[in-house]
Amino acid sequence: MIRALFLLAAALFVIGAREPILVPDVSQRNVDIVYSFTGAELLLFGAILYPDGRFPQRDADIAVVLKGPSQPILMREKQRLLGTIWANADSTRFQSAPGFYAIATSRPLEKLIDERTAAIYELGLGNIQLSPADAGAPDKQARFENGLVNLRRKTDLFIDQPGSVEITNGVLYRARLPIPARVPTGHYTAETFLIRDGRILAAATRDIVIRKSGFERFVAVAADRSPFLYGLCAIALSLALGWLASAAFRRL
Repeated sequence: MIRALFLLAAALFVIGAREPILVPDVSQRNVDIVYSFTGAELLLFGAILYPDGRFPQRDADIAVVLKGPSQPILMREKQRLLGTIWANADSTRFQSAPGFYAIATSRPLEKLIDERTAAIYELGLGNIQLSPADAGAPDKQARFENGLVNLRRKTDLFIDQPGSVEITNGVLYRARLPIPARVPTGHYTAETFLIRDGRILAAATRDIVIRKSGFERFVAVAADRSPFLYGLCAIALSLALGWLASAAFRRL
């Protein structure tokens, strides 16, 4: 009932408007991670409301982006020394690299917008704003940025799915994005962009929280609020398990 009233209010709002608006939603506002969590799939869907209810002569395109949380990261580059030894040779620090980034589009991104627009809205793995802490040589920064993107793509923390957004009758859209088992916890944003003729016509955002639940949440909260007591308990538990293991082996 509430969603129906919201859609009706949105429809009344666009009467007389010149540009369409997006009414997005997600299948889960909260994703709980428990000990048996092996990943999930998030459905992003919604509707495109056009002015006066009139459909355009040609369909627009949709891009959806799920990202968060941002955190600083230190990247190190290893080189082979003396033929067999690997050692750290160079490093750089990024101030706000997203822990997770996934993008899905109705068509390949390069066919929708130009590089400048994609960079402004951070659309695409090559346009993520990583905010390097030190101003180094451009080729060095590009090398480390590409290295970070490649590493996170291998662990499914950076995802690119061109052509995976489905649009029905030019009005309804849906996209499915995978959530890997190693996804970091925190606050996420699900952004939806309506694109036509290389322009962003409309954008909308929904918030999502990925959090630990059950015993995992208890351990994480305890470690954050009382790190000293948590450390003592961890040491005591390790000593107790070691003593039990040694006692069991003596009996054998």
